[in-house]
Amino acid sequence: MLVRQTWSYALDHLPDLVLALRQHVGLSAAAIVLASLICVPLGVWTAHARAGRAVVAAVTAARVVPSLAVLAFVLPVLGVGERSALVALVLLACPPILINTDIAFRGIAPQLREAALGMGMGPRELVRRVEYPLALPVMIAGLRTSTTEVIASATLAAFIGAGGLGTFILDGLANNDMRQLLLGAVVVACLALVAEALFAALSGRVAVRYGRATGV
Repeated sequence: MLVRQTWSYALDHLPDLVLALRQHVGLSAAAIVLASLICVPLGVWTAHARAGRAVVAAVTAARVVPSLAVLAFVLPVLGVGERSALVALVLLACPPILINTDIAFRGIAPQLREAALGMGMGPRELVRRVEYPLALPVMIAGLRTSTTEVIASATLAAFIGAGGLGTFILDGLANNDMRQLLLGAVVVACLALVAEALFAALSGRVAVRYGRATGV
């Protein structure tokens, strides 16, 4: 009965649902892209630098901070709105991407680096042609984890007026309307499952492509 009522509610409020979905996807995608631009190069550096382990350890420790606490930390500085939500989501997205990038590059066998250098490759060419293809599957796993976390945490954006699917959950709680609450929760869960499926497919393609290229 509740499922039928929720479906009917979704059809009646389809424009609002589409708008919230677009806001949610846009905010999540922007956070992942910005976090990747920051943390992939940083992860490559930490994997090769002596001080890298300390940086990764600090970021790993920061993962225990709850999403709501990050949002509360950003809010007094940037105020309400999409900008605060975006900054908070970027901060939440960074640790898995950085940690997996660091692990991926550290896990490359030294013999492969020595062989590539012996063939005359420079440091940049070594990263681009040897290390990056080998590290990519583990990096994608970090992106996969980060994306799922961001999609779930983006529901909190509604608390600061940034929109998204969290508005249905927030309004459902405020109005004691299970239809709104269930609709928001189900769509967020479906969005996370779609992201998981896309990254799983991408991981498979990368494994086949670079596995052949590297002879694995």
